[in-house]
Amino acid sequence: MNDLPVGKWLLDALLGPRPSRGTPPDDVTTPGRRVPADDVPHTRTWMSWPSRRSIWGRHLTGVQQDIALIARTVAAYEPVIMCAPDGTTAGAARAACGPAVTVIDSIPTDDLWTRDTCAVFRRDGRGNLDAVGLNFNGWGRKQTHHDDAEVARAVAEFNGFAFSEADFVGEGGSVETDGDGTVMATESSLVNRNRNRGMSRDDIEEAVLAAYGAEKMIWVPGVRGRDITDNHIDVTSRFISPGVVMVQVPPSDRNDVWAKDAREQFAILSAATDAKGRRLQVIRVDGPDTVRSRSSSFVDSYLNFHLVNGAVITAQFGDARADAAARRTLAEAFPGREVIQLDVDRLMGGGGGIHCSTMHQPTPA
Repeated sequence: MNDLPVGKWLLDALLGPRPSRGTPPDDVTTPGRRVPADDVPHTRTWMSWPSRRSIWGRHLTGVQQDIALIARTVAAYEPVIMCAPDGTTAGAARAACGPAVTVIDSIPTDDLWTRDTCAVFRRDGRGNLDAVGLNFNGWGRKQTHHDDAEVARAVAEFNGFAFSEADFVGEGGSVETDGDGTVMATESSLVNRNRNRGMSRDDIEEAVLAAYGAEKMIWVPGVRGRDITDNHIDVTSRFISPGVVMVQVPPSDRNDVWAKDAREQFAILSAATDAKGRRLQVIRVDGPDTVRSRSSSFVDSYLNFHLVNGAVITAQFGDARADAAARRTLAEAFPGREVIQLDVDRLMGGGGGIHCSTMHQPTPA
């Protein structure tokens, strides 16, 4: 396939007909719209091809190989659209990802972190979808991402979905939802003047609940200023189902800031109730004792997994005991789904993981 932009005729052939462009809702808070949980059926997964050596330096080729591996793995279960910055990089992405992955260059991107830049999809009471943008600003203006700031709106337009902007600045990885009225997040990421200057925690909570169509927010303190995300919750704590969360806890001999944060999240969530008044059931996952990477920004998270139709795609770190235990725990948590573990050390050495590099698009109910 050549490097020319993918035409409408080819997209229609690959993806089927798309709805006509919708009319923007009057307000992001329009009643009845709610962000569903990750485990609902998906139409597709969105991803983005990394291409900038100014961001990745000598690690770029390895990171590209990891992204291609994730895309090919996801494509065995559901369609994948990979966004590329231009025709040249789109050609490289097609060669690496293979024919099962649809690569487009009509939605230019700066980097690969689609979870944070893509639209967040919502359903209304009749199952129709719209999309919300979380006003991505480079994780508190730590990096400049002009193209990535436009991805949410462009993805909504691609689908013909009505689009609105949330009344707060954040990223998709900064908020976890159970799809049943409860969300959770770290204060360090959202209650932060680099994103939401002049807003109180109550202001931000109100805006998050409105955007997600939820009724209750569970806050954990998090870690500020130690990584580019200011500690996104999707690395440590995830909703499994309404009333059930999973938290990764480090080995007992670790006492660094991340280990202390994980234990604090476990304690807070173990005592929390959700929007329906249920005491949360907390499933513990033990982190690996050893990893292969020496990167100081390495994310050793089994919980940064991506749910797809029929599978859970997560990481493995070469710690046979911990890898196997995590695989068993995820299989029990998601019965009927195959658990796939990938070696994506080069991606995770860049400070993010599989969930961070993907965004699911739910099917209309």
